[in-house]
Amino acid sequence: MLTDIIFSLVIGGSVGIIGHVRKYGKLVMPRKTKRFIYLGFLEELLLGAVASLLLVLYTAPNSLVEIIFFSAIAGIGGDTVLSGFKLLKQNSEEK
Repeated sequence: MLTDIIFSLVIGGSVGIIGHVRKYGKLVMPRKTKRFIYLGFLEELLLGAVASLLLVLYTAPNSLVEIIFFSAIAGIGGDTVLSGFKLLKQNSEEK
C-alpha cells in the first residue's frame, strides 16, 4: 500500500507540473509579495498529488497500471476543477 501511495503522489504531482507548464509556458517560481504568498508551480504539484492520492486511496487499484492511470486522470482533473470554479466565479461577477 505504501508503494501505491508513493506512486500516486509522484505521478499526480508530475501531471500537475506538466499542466502548469502547459498553462503558463514555463515554470513560475514561488514568490512572496507584501500581502500574499504565491505558490507558483507548487500549487499545481500539490493539487495533482493530493487529488491522485485521494482517488487511489478511494478506489484501491489492483495493479500498477491502474495506479498510473488513476493518478494521471486525477492530476488532470484537479486542475480542470479549479479552472471550472474560476470560470463560475468570473461569470457570477459579470452578472
